[in-house]
Amino acid sequence: MSGFTPKSKKDDHTQLSSELENSVLAHSLSKNIRTLKQLFTDVDILKFRYIQNTHNQELKYCIAYCDGVVNSAIINDSIMKPLQLSQAAQPGQGLIDTLMNQVLQINEAEKTNSLKDIIEAVTYGDTILFTDGAAQAIILNTKNFPLRAIGEPEVEKTLSGPREGFTESLLSNLSLLRRKVRSHELKMKFTSIGTRTHTKACICYIDTIVNKQALDELNRRLAAIDIDGILDTNYITELIKDARWSPFRTTGYTERPDTVVGKLLEGRIAIFLDGTPVVLTVPYLFVENLQSNEDYYLNFYYGSYSRLLRILGFLLTVCVPSLYIAIVAFHHEFMPTPLLISIASERQSVPLPAALEAFIMLIVFDILRETGIRMPSNIGQALSIVGALVIGQAAVEAKLVAAPMIIVIAITGITNLLVPKMNAPVIYIRYFLLLLSSSFGFYGLFLGITCAFVHILNLFSFGVPQVTLSGNLRFQDFKDLFIRSSWRSMLTRPSLLAEDKVRMKQPDGDGHD
Repeated sequence: MSGFTPKSKKDDHTQLSSELENSVLAHSLSKNIRTLKQLFTDVDILKFRYIQNTHNQELKYCIAYCDGVVNSAIINDSIMKPLQLSQAAQPGQGLIDTLMNQVLQINEAEKTNSLKDIIEAVTYGDTILFTDGAAQAIILNTKNFPLRAIGEPEVEKTLSGPREGFTESLLSNLSLLRRKVRSHELKMKFTSIGTRTHTKACICYIDTIVNKQALDELNRRLAAIDIDGILDTNYITELIKDARWSPFRTTGYTERPDTVVGKLLEGRIAIFLDGTPVVLTVPYLFVENLQSNEDYYLNFYYGSYSRLLRILGFLLTVCVPSLYIAIVAFHHEFMPTPLLISIASERQSVPLPAALEAFIMLIVFDILRETGIRMPSNIGQALSIVGALVIGQAAVEAKLVAAPMIIVIAITGITNLLVPKMNAPVIYIRYFLLLLSSSFGFYGLFLGITCAFVHILNLFSFGVPQVTLSGNLRFQDFKDLFIRSSWRSMLTRPSLLAEDKVRMKQPDGDGHD
């Protein structure tokens, strides 16, 4: 027939699976098991075990579980053995409740008649107990996933402070958080993201401190996510981001429990995701790019100095190449005469213009940096350092690059290490400023800096501006901005993040200075 497209067997199977998944259990044990086997066709790790009570032959059960993600000892000793030997269970309407309350020796049990809940549970390490004559099943907690040991995060090492970091286990990560905040005000709300992966996520916040408007906005954005799978928190970051095309982050990230607790105590919200050690925090302020958790574990004089160095490093890594090109190509009068003569003599035998030379060297440096990251750790660091030295020295000796350019690129690369949270925006801003300064000199450089600054001022994170310029200059608004003040001085939390503004009271009881 014209215009008729026959359905494939795959389409029929998909439609049938969808219908079965959204159905409920029947009273027949054999029918329920047959439905589950039909849904898990070709899934050989799904095991079924039939059990019959030794005291009452009418009591027939079947347990279903995925091999490799369950604790076999719990299944044998706490499920199968009681079901076989118990005399408390009797056939009838109250069988399910009797099994849950008197027979099964499991710390967590839940009854359900939804096949969708059963599918999610059995694939997450739970064991499902079916009984003959009941249109309900019992979900039993028997999870036993292989886990990585808790250790210090590689990218967030500190000289002082706690050494533990998150792992890929959601429950293990939440236990690390709960150990540090022993209060009923710490809320943990579970949700599921991904239409096929059904990845578990947990939203954590301190109820009396959190910004309720930001919390409502986060829940709305998470509920709007409609994607087949979530494998890492960066999926969520891109899907809930405020400024979609901005290179700057609007969500924070960390692998350290102490950092998450510090953010929660300032009114932020943490998003945990099963399967990844990275935790998101929102709202996110721009100054967090320049902060380090180590600032609060060392003397505040040293912490303040370190933060000022990071701010200086950020400015240098984005501005040094463009500043050098603007001076060399357009504004010679800004250099002392001896320095100008020295640079001019070095550039006499170099065939490329200074701007093109800068672009090429920056790209080569980025290639070496990416190569060092992708290589094994014991080889990558040596490769990036030796590669930079060898290529730089060879380029100068071959008269392909001037020696001052090597110094400029070296300063750019070293200062970039001071702000690891801003790798992506630094790269884009650096090339943007370099392009403008290569075309218009200082005028282009200042224009580019102004555009970047205006963009940063217009960034929001869940309704909170990332940078706030207030006409009312109060010390409490700047106590943890450019420097880290002493704990005796940090009396209030960030005003835009927290409902409860008071962090610590002065001895006289006035904590609102």
